[in-house]
Amino acid sequence: MRTEKDTDVLMASLRQGLSEHSWPRLRDLCLRTEPSILADLVPELDDPDLAIIFRILPRQLSTKLFEYLDLDTQKRLLNGLAQEQVASLLNEMSPDDRTALLEELPGPVVMALLALLTPSERQVAQSLLGYPENSVGRLMTPDYIAIKPEWTVQEVLRYIRRHGHEKESMNVLYVTNDRGQLIDDIRIKDILLSDPDVTVRALMNDAVVYLNVTDEQEMSVTLFRKYDRVILPVCDSEGFLLGIVTVDDVLDVVEETDTREIQQFGGVAALDEAYMQVSFWQLLGKRAKWLVILFVGELLTASAMAFYEDEIAKAVVLALFVPLIISSGGNSGSQAATLIIRAMALGEITLKDWKAVFVKEGISGLMLGTLLGAMGFVRIILFGYVGHMYGDHMFLIGITVFLTLLGVVLWGTLTGAMLPFVLRRFRIDPATSSAPFVATLVDVTGLLIYFSIAAVILKGTLL
Repeated sequence: MRTEKDTDVLMASLRQGLSEHSWPRLRDLCLRTEPSILADLVPELDDPDLAIIFRILPRQLSTKLFEYLDLDTQKRLLNGLAQEQVASLLNEMSPDDRTALLEELPGPVVMALLALLTPSERQVAQSLLGYPENSVGRLMTPDYIAIKPEWTVQEVLRYIRRHGHEKESMNVLYVTNDRGQLIDDIRIKDILLSDPDVTVRALMNDAVVYLNVTDEQEMSVTLFRKYDRVILPVCDSEGFLLGIVTVDDVLDVVEETDTREIQQFGGVAALDEAYMQVSFWQLLGKRAKWLVILFVGELLTASAMAFYEDEIAKAVVLALFVPLIISSGGNSGSQAATLIIRAMALGEITLKDWKAVFVKEGISGLMLGTLLGAMGFVRIILFGYVGHMYGDHMFLIGITVFLTLLGVVLWGTLTGAMLPFVLRRFRIDPATSSAPFVATLVDVTGLLIYFSIAAVILKGTLL
């Protein structure tokens, strides 16, 4: 396992080789280092040094290293390399990685880079870029091995030796008919362990799983997880095999989706770039939008308290428990929203499960509300006897707080649980029901519940 010290030594060696213009030693050092490790180090280099690294590397290694780099470093490198080197990198890149790079660049730059591709690679790139944004078509690569059901194992192996060198993955082979429609998939292990004269048809089980080219990318995450796959084929609506999606591309989708949902759940509009790449004014705008909405919501809290101004003036003691009431409701709502949104993201629950979730969270809300209400009641009675607080009406105040906490926690739990279903029903990202939003909503309604219960129980005594 590589330590931080090893990384520092490697980085120092790279810088020394660059400063001394020791190109053979620098080339040998890069050849002995895994491309994924180099990709973590070279972004720290200045643009000229970064370009030198790529000029001294063999074409195959430089392409592999380029694919491991983040998009920002890839863009820097394109500006520092000669046109011939850029053309070589783009033509050698896997189609899915190249698509991920091109879709992040301005239109005129994309057109200029497409012109550097060979006719066959340009056709592939234009095809992938032609699919809707965030669709599976943007993730797939057409580099796969397709075989025929009537072939023998020996013929399959001969075909792989002849055509497998330019393919991204050969873990799974895809059986297609004469029209190119997907019939089945077969693991390479089954081919290698079978007799040479066995036909592909004899190895088929007709249990193929595939993605549709127009599916949203999040759909690929669900299928990869459900069927425990590392590769899945991609077909059109008529079943024609178009490409494959590999698990490394799906992991990128998972990271991007999780990041967006975490940001939204924290009450921030999703950032389209890495935090350090977002300008100050963009970041300010993303945060201000939700803060203004939440601030307006909290103004309703002040309005609710103003509506009960007379009750608070008569029984100032009621104001002491306002933070306790609204925080308990907000916390319970945020808990429920977090659980439901995550369960939706994992595909554990769907819209049709809302009744079961309503019952389950309703029972949970009742029990949690009873627990917190009982704790609040005991606290009031204890402080009333020991500290002589709350006067002669401490029992009624305790009952008020108990019932309020029961009602507010139940309401907060149901609100946090059901709001994601409502948003999903209207095709809105459930993560939009962020914890701050749920808490603000429950704050306002929690005050109404509190003072309504107090008006009934304390009428004729404190009120």
